[in-house]
Amino acid sequence: MSVPRPTTVAVVVFDRISPFHLGVPCAVFDDRNGDGQPRFELRVCADGRRRLRTDAGFEIRVDHDLDGLHGADIVIVPAWPDPDLRPPAALLEALRAAHARGACLVGLCLGTYVLAEAGLLDGRPATTHWASSEHFARRYPRVALQTDVLYVDDGDILTSAGTAAAIDCCLHLLRREHGAEAASRVARMLVVSPHRRGGQAQYIERPLPDSSGDERLAGVLEWALQNLEQPHRLDDLAERALMSRRTFTRRFRQATGATVHQWLLSQRLSRAQQLLETTDQPLETIAARTGFGSAVSLRQRFTATFSTSPSAWRREFRGA
Repeated sequence: MSVPRPTTVAVVVFDRISPFHLGVPCAVFDDRNGDGQPRFELRVCADGRRRLRTDAGFEIRVDHDLDGLHGADIVIVPAWPDPDLRPPAALLEALRAAHARGACLVGLCLGTYVLAEAGLLDGRPATTHWASSEHFARRYPRVALQTDVLYVDDGDILTSAGTAAAIDCCLHLLRREHGAEAASRVARMLVVSPHRRGGQAQYIERPLPDSSGDERLAGVLEWALQNLEQPHRLDDLAERALMSRRTFTRRFRQATGATVHQWLLSQRLSRAQQLLETTDQPLETIAARTGFGSAVSLRQRFTATFSTSPSAWRREFRGA
């Protein structure tokens, strides 16, 4: 049996880049994330210069110039250092060429500016960090900017909001290309939530509750995840957390950025995806295990969210 070709991921770097923002795609698409992990060829590429300053005061050495984008399946632009700084023409041309030959492009945080400057977002939905939304909208009025989401998946181009959302976007792309199990494995290594849907609001304090600061809420959420087949009424969860309904609702929203209903639906759909991808269980069984009750209900929710049926989702991933 032949070994599948590694997915080539090219990450663009530039002077005064944030080490953290550079580290996000490098960590998610690290080929050493564990046995069975989809294999990647990771290239870090720069426009000409091989030694670049970071905004943290140290230098990094780069092995690839922009020719490293040739043949890449995924090209990622991390946060651009300054919204008023125009990207170099060579970088913009390289991104246009990569997109024209079919590469998937990703703009993380202010990296969205670079894709927009290349003209690749005209007439398309996109997002960026909320603090730069007004500036971005004035500069690029032809982009359908979405100011209140974590990330936007528009097929061959993805864009994200700030730091934590960049992790979410990369994990979403990993999940989209290689399945829920691969994304969950990497998320566990990074100790982050395996899946936050892109439509979730940017204004959130934490992706998951900090168990050291709110052990009761964290314990209830962990219990709910282990028992998704149960109905989980709001009042019952509040009672389990030893909180009033109002206090529980407020703390839940602060911790997850979502309502209880939204969060449960997201987790149930995530679990359904995982079971579809990794088991042969019938749809009725998966619906029962994930709290949808019936295959009809699961099918309706799944199709409304992912624009494809559970059966088609299973065929795509099991076929891959």
